[in-house]
Amino acid sequence: MRLHLIAGTVAALAAGSLSMTPQAQAVGCLSGAVAGGVAGHYAGHHAVLGAIGGCAVGHHLAVQAKKKKLEEEQ
Repeated sequence: MRLHLIAGTVAALAAGSLSMTPQAQAVGCLSGAVAGGVAGHYAGHHAVLGAIGGCAVGHHLAVQAKKKKLEEEQ
């Protein structure tokens, strides 16, 4: 009985802490990963490596575009 109470308390605390975590910022990553995955697939069956690289490049370009847009608004 005590073990069930402790396990329930731990589960409730864990669920509560998960709801307070900040959301990930994956701006540009998904579209870059898709493009990189397709390019990597056709460039010698390296879809996973292409998706990783595409995600990094897509995110970088999206952040640059966002900064440029903020500068133009000011």
